[in-house]
Amino acid sequence: MEGFCKMCRICDGRACGNTIPGPGAKGVGDTAIRNYDKWKEIRVNMDTICENRQPDTTLELFGKRFRFPVFAGPVGAVELHYGDRYDDLAYNSILIPAAREAGIAAFTGDGMNEQVMISACSVIGENDGFGIPTVKPWNAEMVAQKMELVRQSGSFAVAMDIDAAGLPFLKNFQPPAGSKSTKELTEIIREAGVPFIVKGVMTVAGAKKAVEAGASAIVVSNHGGRVLDQCPATAEVLEQIADACGGAVKILVDGGIRSGVDIFKALALGADAVLIARPYVCAVYRKGAQGVAELTERLGAELADTMAMCGAASLSDICREMVFRG
Repeated sequence: MEGFCKMCRICDGRACGNTIPGPGAKGVGDTAIRNYDKWKEIRVNMDTICENRQPDTTLELFGKRFRFPVFAGPVGAVELHYGDRYDDLAYNSILIPAAREAGIAAFTGDGMNEQVMISACSVIGENDGFGIPTVKPWNAEMVAQKMELVRQSGSFAVAMDIDAAGLPFLKNFQPPAGSKSTKELTEIIREAGVPFIVKGVMTVAGAKKAVEAGASAIVVSNHGGRVLDQCPATAEVLEQIADACGGAVKILVDGGIRSGVDIFKALALGADAVLIARPYVCAVYRKGAQGVAELTERLGAELADTMAMCGAASLSDICREMVFRG
């Protein structure tokens, strides 16, 4: 793979460090590393004194049924950050239908090039709306233009990665992407017309503001460490955010999740589902649609095995007592 990504056996943020453009993190690059490490500090509690049942890994969300509580995370400008084997149109043309075939759905990215969102929404439309466009926090006029593309795609949900306000190349773009007040976010959500997901929530206060604005779901995310150096890991803040929301919104989480065991831990701490981004990029670059299928099957098999060994017959059975944090 020619480009910045080194295709490491373990995608833990250490090799790419702060390589941007590229898949690295901001500053010294420690937030991406911390994301990965903190999931590994959590252990799972084995308990096989239970009824022997085949684990049910299916998830119901926004009127759709998924084989696993897993979504491919949004990535834009893949040619810039991962290598010129694919541009965004080619990447999404592989990822979106392959994810759908595997029984999950893909979030798609946005970027400074307007063709990124145009192509993403086009492919989602070709796949009966089975994808989730992710809009950057542009100014009101540009957000309105992007949301019109989203509506034309027929997507079953839409997201905004609100934390993308911290991406250096977006801050310097005209008009620049920027943070949004609760009032501004409320108006954007009102106009969306489909379930709205606020991605980039890292505090209880932020989660409460997203709920107040009318979000249907939030993604506990620090953008893979790409927007702010020295952030807590998502694993460190997920539990308190989920508790504070009290079921008012669906909770998704990303950041360093690399296995079905990690997915199990996230669900035990209060998430309804997870997003996984970098590994899906690598899967597409390595093997195309086959890579997406193989990665999804592995994650699903590892999740099912962990559920069976911890006594969870369904996703709703997964609880805090099934993880060990010292």
